[in-house]
Amino acid sequence: MPRLTEYKDMAPRAKAVVDGIAQARGIDPAAINNVWKALARDPAVMEQFAAEMKAAFAPGTLDPLTKELIYLAVSITNQCEYCIASHGAMARARGMTGEMHAEFMAVVLAAQKGNKIAMGYRVPVDAAFEEK
Repeated sequence: MPRLTEYKDMAPRAKAVVDGIAQARGIDPAAINNVWKALARDPAVMEQFAAEMKAAFAPGTLDPLTKELIYLAVSITNQCEYCIASHGAMARARGMTGEMHAEFMAVVLAAQKGNKIAMGYRVPVDAAFEEK
């Protein structure tokens, strides 16, 4: 079992990261997710990951639900149980319905199979698909 560091026991650098996340989410820092408790052992990695997540989920041309669905699709493909659970919950909080999840899963599974077919058969990329 990995070692998790509770907020009260975190080093100042780790607490600063958690404080920023908690403030943005409107939660008590002590209620921070386990991934941050695990990363608290390495504040430099924690700071970098927090900055990358903040940038990736910042307002942009993709809406928040689409960003969560992309993260969820990658998590399913990479078989990360933690990320599937956490970003599945975030997607539901941002409006993913049961019907949307079923359609989403059909697309993810079709993409995984299509990827394996293309790789297994070593299919060359069509000239029409090349960037110009």
